[in-house]
Amino acid sequence: MRDHKELEVWKYSMGMVTEIYSLTTAFPKEELYGLTNQVRRAAVSIPSNIAEGASRQTEKEFVQFLYIALASAAELETQIIIANNLGYLIDSDSMLNRIMSVRKMLNGLIRHYRNKVTTRA
Repeated sequence: MRDHKELEVWKYSMGMVTEIYSLTTAFPKEELYGLTNQVRRAAVSIPSNIAEGASRQTEKEFVQFLYIALASAAELETQIIIANNLGYLIDSDSMLNRIMSVRKMLNGLIRHYRNKVTTRA
């Protein structure tokens, strides 16, 4: 069992969640149950899946949850682009760069654990 709180990608994505909540407070009120909710849920899903996967028994299970976190990062990226296109964000580049960093970190961790799994097989 791994301690998810020790993983840099978990720490970084937790900070990103806080930033997402701040960003989305400026979204129009009519989006509260639409895009605002979706963006927040996708952001929260990233560190949540990292944590859940880290508590699993095998590396293979952990990797599966890392893939889910990666998919949530792609979903979040898409939603930030949509919010930007709708004029809800003044500048999305900073957040898109953060999301890209999370995706790179997740891909690196996935590669690391996939290599461990295939080396043992």
